[in-house]
Amino acid sequence: MYEIVEIPNDAPIQFEQLGTKSKFWFLNDAGERVLFKQGRPGTGENWAEKACSEICELLALPHADYELARWKGQKGVISPTFVEKGYRLVLGNEILAGVEGYEAEKRYRVRGHTVRLVLAVTGNKYIQMPPNCSVPKEFSLASDFFVGYLMLDALVGNQDRHHENWGIMVSAGAGLCLAPTFDHAASLGRNESDDARKDRLTTADKGRSVEVFVKRAKSVLYKSPKSVKPLSTLDAFIEAARLRNTAAQCWLRKLADVSFLDLEEVFSNIPDSEISEEAKAFALKMLKINTMRLLNSGV
Repeated sequence: MYEIVEIPNDAPIQFEQLGTKSKFWFLNDAGERVLFKQGRPGTGENWAEKACSEICELLALPHADYELARWKGQKGVISPTFVEKGYRLVLGNEILAGVEGYEAEKRYRVRGHTVRLVLAVTGNKYIQMPPNCSVPKEFSLASDFFVGYLMLDALVGNQDRHHENWGIMVSAGAGLCLAPTFDHAASLGRNESDDARKDRLTTADKGRSVEVFVKRAKSVLYKSPKSVKPLSTLDAFIEAARLRNTAAQCWLRKLADVSFLDLEEVFSNIPDSEISEEAKAFALKMLKINTMRLLNSGV
């Protein structure tokens, strides 16, 4: 069972403004900076973040670590900083701001945020692989890991890979490297009500099925700056696979090696106080369907 970490009342050393939610940094017993993010009550953000972190682990995907946590009775997650000492994190919108016509000040509906552009930027030869991870022998560019991030999005239905949810770590002395994947709270149908989940899991109406639900997952990436609508999460991965096919094949092999029992174990380890049985069943159904969609995508 995953632990719910209790954070001392006096732990915060630096608060950050994030709407009405608590978000602050504190130092753990090892002196490391750790971020606490309060999840909005009833939204499932906390368990979704934790589950996605564990799924990344199963896929050997570089990722921010998340643990369930509580501070002054407020439920959330904690995540040790993944920014290496001497580095700073530069988010995608800041990186792409130099592209002519790019709408860096917006977060959504940015048509210039294309799969091709992001892979071109993260595939720059001067950008190193994410730190502290095993690099498959087939990989030659850091963008090969970003292909894996897009496979993850298609798997868990993450619809929030906007240009502030990926980045590059920069150091004056050591250069550049791709940041691990982070911020996956908008995944696994966490915002559905239990009644809606139960209905979709049991209905005979094909239009209300989980199979139809997962196909509606939209990415925040486009095929071209002229595209009217963003790509689906699956199509974003397929587009990435068209551009970096060897990497995509590698990630799909890793996905094929993850058993459904492995995924069931992730959810069985989430305390019942944090997730309902309906949410578990719905998330697992999503994962089962999306796994088959990815493996049968023709990539």
